[in-house]
Amino acid sequence: MVTSPLHHEECVQSNSCHLWLQKSFLLGSNKKSLCLIKAGAVEKEKLEEAKGVHDAGARSRRDVDGCVKSFEKIPHTGRNGWLNLVRFWRKDYFSQLHKHQERTFRDLGPIYREHVGSHKSVNIMMPVDIGELFRAEGLHPQRMTLQPWATHRETRKHSKGVFLKNGEEWRADRLLLNKEVMMSAAVKRFLPLLDEVAKDFCQMLQARVDREGRGKEGKRSLTIDPSPDLFRFALEASCHVLYGERIGLFSSTPSMESQKFIWAVEQMLATTPPLLYLPHRLLLHIGAPLWTQHATAWDHIFSHAEARIQRGYQRLSSLPRSVSEARAAGGQYTGVLGQLMEKGQLSLDLIKANITELMAGGVDTTAVPLQFALFELGRNPQVQEEIRQQVMASWASAAGDPQKALQGAPLLKGTINVILRLYPVGITVQRMPVKDIVLQNYHIPAGTMVQACLYPLGRSSQVFQNPHIFDPRRWGSSSRDDGQKAEGSGFRSLAFGFGARQCVGRRIAENEMQLFLMHVSFRKFYRFESDIKTKYTLILLPESPPKITFRKL
Repeated sequence: MVTSPLHHEECVQSNSCHLWLQKSFLLGSNKKSLCLIKAGAVEKEKLEEAKGVHDAGARSRRDVDGCVKSFEKIPHTGRNGWLNLVRFWRKDYFSQLHKHQERTFRDLGPIYREHVGSHKSVNIMMPVDIGELFRAEGLHPQRMTLQPWATHRETRKHSKGVFLKNGEEWRADRLLLNKEVMMSAAVKRFLPLLDEVAKDFCQMLQARVDREGRGKEGKRSLTIDPSPDLFRFALEASCHVLYGERIGLFSSTPSMESQKFIWAVEQMLATTPPLLYLPHRLLLHIGAPLWTQHATAWDHIFSHAEARIQRGYQRLSSLPRSVSEARAAGGQYTGVLGQLMEKGQLSLDLIKANITELMAGGVDTTAVPLQFALFELGRNPQVQEEIRQQVMASWASAAGDPQKALQGAPLLKGTINVILRLYPVGITVQRMPVKDIVLQNYHIPAGTMVQACLYPLGRSSQVFQNPHIFDPRRWGSSSRDDGQKAEGSGFRSLAFGFGARQCVGRRIAENEMQLFLMHVSFRKFYRFESDIKTKYTLILLPESPPKITFRKL
């Protein structure tokens, strides 16, 4: 459930975040003048923060009179949005949007404007600029609304979850959800469920190696494309946490219903990007195939979620109140759905809307990073062995407690961080600042759509030393400054977003992926490909899933 366009950029609103935002408003630059004379204190603070100012991030862009340059002078990729859209189609930039952004930053510098079809944005990639953007996000942060999704909800008369809401309505619902998916008490409740699914998956994998692998007994190896199994793992894990029950995807004959759900999520992701740049309501009116495919995919997703929610509702409603209270008192976890229903603070329609969004955002956005993780660990056997040794030592001392096991193996979290740096699930994080700001010495008016582009950020030598090296240790507390080059270094890792609208499923996704890697590390695995090509739908994917060879230790 990584921040995505489908990494639901929604998250916990901590007191420290509020205090930081309030301080930012008080210290904001004077709106009456955009001259550097007025912004000098802010610029001085940035320079003092920097330990090694890089050329692109600190490039001076001033007019001869020393004032901040106007919005219109920001470098751009073309003023005519419809001509740019045609160019995007012809050059297939939609499927290589991450590479297009990387090239454009290289050509135009660390900030540029883009107008494609009906979509306008300012794109940035340097941590210091991203920090300035987030300091102006306000108490009800707004980002790009995925209008095709919103239109589907409106035409089908479905309630909207927090992913598609804004303002006070969003905040009220979000604070209630946080208690069940983000807080440490909630994590403690659902962690054993994720651990159970991860262990069962690895047992299933080992049985398959023993059954289908080549070699002598006890030393057999099996080469497979693991992506279908990873999708099943992600869906099984999500359902276990959300509904408090298993759906049996590890059986030899998984249900057609679940296979259709996975197909529908993939179809929805693939059809969203072009609809973002086209007048989708016109396409809806004329019944265009693209819109029909998109809406049909969402209908399948809602149908699957509705069936699961109804089963969960009937199961929970059939329990006598005394039994329900006894289960809660005894620590028996009923899933996120059960917790929300028992507390009764959200209406059933809003529970359905948010559970459906969590389901749709919890499959590809965890299964795909695990593909990249297996690939990178497979081609970096020394790193794999170092993680294995740390995991085995931690597991031995944790006495079966998954939380303690993860705490004792920080390289697992480091692995997820470096994977999401190199292969971010969602390639942008967007905000509309609530006040005028200055980025790279250009004036950005309040309400402008500004995108932090994560793929170029994560691979920039101006931000990271040796950015293409796969080294989970660089994210450890003992190497806090290792590999860090840019000012505003707190804004280098944004795969789950930031602040009040971080990924609402962040805690589920982080722990799900770490537990998977922990259990799979008890086996050795290799890869054949020396490199991996990527493509973009609404998330970053391998063009062809990498084949992995698994062998029991």
